[in-house]
Amino acid sequence: MGRLRTETLERVELFADRVLDLAEALDGQRRFRRIVEQVAASGTSVGAILFEADQSITAKDFARTLGIVTKELNETRYWIRLIGRREWISPARLDDLLRENEELLAMFNAMIVRTRKSASRHRPTTTASP
Repeated sequence: MGRLRTETLERVELFADRVLDLAEALDGQRRFRRIVEQVAASGTSVGAILFEADQSITAKDFARTLGIVTKELNETRYWIRLIGRREWISPARLDDLLRENEELLAMFNAMIVRTRKSASRHRPTTTASP
């Protein structure tokens, strides 16, 4: 059993599916291969890294790994915004995906804060030797 709810993991899997749909649409338009690969890589690595975080042994590793998840979400957000600015895909069609990205970012950032607070409360106190 991992640290995260099944619903959270499934939500990220659906996010990755949607990012791959976006990458496929761009590929079908024959857009820059590098951008198609970048958005696909960052959007799918969110889930892969989250699954890794789910099996973290320590709270410190869990928070660190979630930090990587948020970095990948930020990169994905950048690529989606670029695609919208270039109007390769209508910005209105990207709004829901960007909103999901923002919600995931907020959720994982909150988890990091809670995990770090909890870990700092449970650290053993040390006393100075005379």
